Amino acid sequence: MQDPNADGPAQEQFDPDAALWTPGVDYVAGWRDARAAVVALADALRAAGVDADAWRVQADTAADGSGRVRLVCSSAAARRIALLVSSGREHGAGQGV
Repeated sequence: MQDPNADGPAQEQFDPDAALWTPGVDYVAGWRDARAAVVALADALRAAGVDADAWRVQADTAADGSGRVRLVCSSAAARRIALLVSSGREHGAGQGV
């Protein structure tokens, strides 16, 4: 699947013409925050050994301008990620969101 650090047409980019806009909402800041989270998540998935061909992450924004990250993955990758999250939680890792 897609590498968030790749160049070219598959690279996620903010498209200002792809959404309806509410005056005064800072969508760019939300997207930038989501983009940074996409890079962090992709790096963590790679470091954990989750097959990079089995998942894709994408930055987006919500109607209120907050950042959103979408993770699309195979069922096998989802089970691997669930196991990693459960394992980390059992060892006291992580923080509440």
